Amino acid sequence: MEVRKPTKEEKEEALTWPIWEKEETEFPYHFHEKETCLILAGHAQVKSESGDTVKFKAGDLVVFPKGLKCTWKILKPIRKYYKFG
Repeated sequence: MEVRKPTKEEKEEALTWPIWEKEETEFPYHFHEKETCLILAGHAQVKSESGDTVKFKAGDLVVFPKGLKCTWKILKPIRKYYKFG
């Protein structure tokens, strides 16, 4: 998992991606494809099966690798642009 600030070009590209929103909750998830997302609002943490945990919030670019099995914990409602592949 990678969390960083997006470049100007990445922000512009994200404008063409779909939006996903989710309330405060906790749930397991398996990434069948690589996912890149730009967080528009909220705060969350994702913990992998190996115990690695990343936290991210509005303004962050997050990349989840293909095959990642993890647990999402949404601390403040999330709104993000996302793309697979």
